Amino acid sequence: MTKALPPTRHIVSINDLSNKEIETVFEVAQGFLEELADHHVPYRIARSTDLASKFILASLFYEPSTRTRLSFETAMLRLGGANITSADPAVSSAAKGESLADTIRVIGNYADVVVIRHPRDGAARLAAEYSQIPVINGGDGSHEHPTQTLCDLFTLRAKKKTLKNMKVAISGDLKGSRTIHSFVYALARFGATIDPLPAPGMELPEHVDRRLREEFHSRIVSKVSGASDSGDAGSIDALYVTADQPHQLALIPEPEDYGVIVQKKTDAVYVTRFQKERWAEKERPYPKIDAKFLRDEKYSEASVMHPLPRVNELDVSLDKDRRAIYFQQAAYGVPVRMALISLLLHLHKSQSLHQFPGGFAEPDHSVYVQPIGTGIQCGNANCIVNDPAERQYAANKFYIVEDEARAHCKLRCVYCETDVSEDAASHFTVADTTRKSLAPGLSTLARVPADRLKHLVIYPSESAAVEAGFQPREGGKEGGKKARSG
Repeated sequence: MTKALPPTRHIVSINDLSNKEIETVFEVAQGFLEELADHHVPYRIARSTDLASKFILASLFYEPSTRTRLSFETAMLRLGGANITSADPAVSSAAKGESLADTIRVIGNYADVVVIRHPRDGAARLAAEYSQIPVINGGDGSHEHPTQTLCDLFTLRAKKKTLKNMKVAISGDLKGSRTIHSFVYALARFGATIDPLPAPGMELPEHVDRRLREEFHSRIVSKVSGASDSGDAGSIDALYVTADQPHQLALIPEPEDYGVIVQKKTDAVYVTRFQKERWAEKERPYPKIDAKFLRDEKYSEASVMHPLPRVNELDVSLDKDRRAIYFQQAAYGVPVRMALISLLLHLHKSQSLHQFPGGFAEPDHSVYVQPIGTGIQCGNANCIVNDPAERQYAANKFYIVEDEARAHCKLRCVYCETDVSEDAASHFTVADTTRKSLAPGLSTLARVPADRLKHLVIYPSESAAVEAGFQPREGGKEGGKKARSG
């Protein structure tokens, strides 16, 4: 009897992987390096295996790529597998108007695993929902780039041996860089201190900053005084100091220890380019990392990293600096992606050593599905749910995130993971389709059982709900306000 395989596993966000699973990826990648590396260049894979000789990788790229696409294809070839590719949307059926949902369902009949890059935030999540084969996110809009983060963590691990208590400075476009968003989540989860050095107006997005503080238990600490500081998101005057272990607040350093953290030397400087494809302005003031910058004593032992490509933000004179490891970082893309592909396809004989369960991880929050064509929608204009070609395939779905300290709930898009603004949410009205009447507001939504959630519709305002045929609350608008506040 053929052994049944686990449910299909997808990697859309770095948070789809537990810390233990990330370590498993690194263990397998290190094994490939030891077995197949170039004898003269130990971080370069130079030989092949036949582990994936019966499998095919499809690379589906709607945006330009060099390292991500070629390293994935090289990884599959080094595993003994084959590749098919659609690397230019102008010569694919996307140019004819075919939806991503239809494309991915077709590709599932041609390949065994697919890596996708797309300009829309949340596109990889939508693809995964329609795919019968594993989907790997190779970068979706400004949302995330989880496999780049795996390469980055593996590089840091190779240089510093441990990620815990590491101090990492991140320079450049922190708002538009999907690489940075995956990276900071992972750094926080492994107990690192994050030192943001954003270009003017390019601080971490508000929802990323909020997740670092509220869900990954980072505290913002002033660089000047070392005192706890609630400061602005991504402030260049503050550090994100994280717990030794996620979800254990007692392990966050006491205030008297903050000064030690502030004074600690930087272990790595991570440089990013201006993501001009994400901004209306194509020219903006931008920091440059060069020998003068790195002359500061706190960077004396800092590894210099960059996901590449670089433009003008990283001086080429640093290529010969002993601290520069960005080309090594790029080389690690092959063994790391070999490891991820082989784990997703369950190619290892010793499953006791390399368990990699299938299926989506259980969400930490309840999920509310908004009926298509009614009620609220994701406010991120670049979200895949707002793409006209995909709208009929993607319902507006939101995680219901409860903030116990503030006794209210907020909604987070399942696809792009952008939080609905509190200002917009303050006007929302919940309607009950079984009673055709208005229900209590968002503050109690997290406690509604899943079988009841499907009978609720959230409207942007009470008047919109009444216009849709629901009975207004007693007392009109004032009564509605009282009901919502209760």
